[in-house]
Amino acid sequence: MKTKTLKDLQGFSGTILIPVFETYIKSLVPIEYHGVSVSSKVFYGKKDTHYLVEKYDCIHVFIGLGAAIDYNSLKTIFRRISSKQKELFGSEVALVLPEQFTTDQVEATISGLLLGTYDLGHYKKTEPHPFLSKDFELLLLSKNELRNTVEKAVKIANAQLEILHLVDLPPNKITPKYLSNWANESGNKFGFEVEVLGFEASEKVGLDAFLSVGKGSQNEPQFVIMNYTPENADAKTKHVGLVGKGITFDTGGLNIKTSGMLHMKCDMAGGAAVFGVMQLIADLKLPVKVTAIVPCAENSVDAKSFMPSDVVRSYSGHSIEIIDTDAEGRLVLADGISYLIKNFKPEYIVDIATLTGSAVGTLGYECAALFTNNEAISKKLQESGDAVGERLWQLPLWDCYKQDIESDIADVKNYSGKPVAGAISAAKFLEYFTEEHKAWAHLDIAGVAFGDDEFAKSKHATAYGVHLLTKFIENL
Repeated sequence: MKTKTLKDLQGFSGTILIPVFETYIKSLVPIEYHGVSVSSKVFYGKKDTHYLVEKYDCIHVFIGLGAAIDYNSLKTIFRRISSKQKELFGSEVALVLPEQFTTDQVEATISGLLLGTYDLGHYKKTEPHPFLSKDFELLLLSKNELRNTVEKAVKIANAQLEILHLVDLPPNKITPKYLSNWANESGNKFGFEVEVLGFEASEKVGLDAFLSVGKGSQNEPQFVIMNYTPENADAKTKHVGLVGKGITFDTGGLNIKTSGMLHMKCDMAGGAAVFGVMQLIADLKLPVKVTAIVPCAENSVDAKSFMPSDVVRSYSGHSIEIIDTDAEGRLVLADGISYLIKNFKPEYIVDIATLTGSAVGTLGYECAALFTNNEAISKKLQESGDAVGERLWQLPLWDCYKQDIESDIADVKNYSGKPVAGAISAAKFLEYFTEEHKAWAHLDIAGVAFGDDEFAKSKHATAYGVHLLTKFIENL
């Protein structure tokens, strides 16, 4: 989306978007803009309302924000206008940015408008959104200099749109190879290095836990390693490591799922979030070094599939007893975390995954589960999430839960077998492979990465984690 700043609307004819903070229903003073006066009896800026007036060859869209508004709500309001009122938009669209808007509010507004162009009907013949036309230019009415803020907002939305596509497209399209190709193309475009280990290369270096998950599929696993190094990086440059679960489809393996399999194309949403973060930090040119690993595999059912009671090796050298083949995400993450620590030694590590139904049972669909023994990291992650509407809530990693992953035959087992504390035991399993790293955090996003909202009739992607992790890295 291209943008241009205007000082006034002289000679303009088209659609004008006018955000309005709430007054009150009995206000004697009407809301006025561009010679249009609106009585409080019909519109007074109540949140989630809008009012249309056609005058002076323009369609005036007054958009209610309420008395005060947070980042996520503001973004949603403008996504709604963009998505559901697109018949109002032609080649000329102007957005009025109130003087009292903060830079974050400008960012949320622009991002929301661009996110409203997303259409879940990837295999339908639909008219493209007017904002996506090559000739379209959004006109901004503001007295402030906002170019950098607007450019950042567009980059954030573009990264999130990419991830919405990756998570929502079907698993016969989004295979491990598709994701590794995407990473290579994105790296070439935005400026980060990519290395991909296929089956043989992964086998050679000893990524056995990762390979055990994917060996039942005809689609070859891909262990994707990405490195972003900012300009003028030196020994003092902070180094962040990310690991994302990239299971492109999860049948459960031989412990086949008895329900909910329809939506398991979303099981790579953690990995997709990491891909989005890599695009965004490189696009924003953040002064932080980032190494990211996304182990991509398909957990399928075949004669070659790994079995319950198997014992497999891991990259770390530790042995793992397989209790449940549907607890596969933690296996690929374990090898990803171990590979990251041994070969790159980052100061901070965050892994992100749609890991357990237990996280959903605990926190519902409002926030993700956070696990860490580093309180400073916990605070920074939660503050970053709160700022952009991607909430986190910390759950314990007490040592009393360690017994849930103890095995008689191997160093550790991949599933407790208990119907309780599943998200915690999964986190304890991952912690086992962190080599007691002092700044590691695990995000279980099973309840927030894919769900229901007003923008489609069926469950779909949210791009959760892209903005949260970028904000976290930006604020280190």
